Amino acid sequence: MWKLDKTDKKLLYLLQNNSKRTTKAYANQLGLSTTAVYERIKRLEREGIVKGYVALVDKTKVDQSFTVLCHVKLIQHVKDFILQFEKEVYKLKEVVECFHTSGDYDYILKIHVRDMQAYRDFMTTKLTAIRHIGSTQSSFIINEVKNSTIIYLE
Repeated sequence: MWKLDKTDKKLLYLLQNNSKRTTKAYANQLGLSTTAVYERIKRLEREGIVKGYVALVDKTKVDQSFTVLCHVKLIQHVKDFILQFEKEVYKLKEVVECFHTSGDYDYILKIHVRDMQAYRDFMTTKLTAIRHIGSTQSSFIINEVKNSTIIYLE
């Protein structure tokens, strides 16, 4: 893996803030040629540092603003149960993030749905239909204080 220099880090910051800008705009901010910036971007992509580009959607404008953090404990923490759970949870469109964690629970899921009734439907027909779940605990988001996709590099 190649080492990121100061310019790479600044370019990554600019791309994370707005990846729709032109290479020329980035070049002007970085004091480099358009070709040099283009080559840096391609190298960041090739190295897998930049994994892709996305549109960030406002949850409230698409009626998916009810956010839940659901803690899941499997009945037993064995390889087959873990692999099966992860395979099944990956298919659930309501689950936007899933973390395998240490502590009292095995997983934390971040879920977006329309409202409490939609969450109830999700729990009863989808999540609890997954085998080997021992227990769940849900926390409902009251207010989103910070939500950032930017990874800052020193």
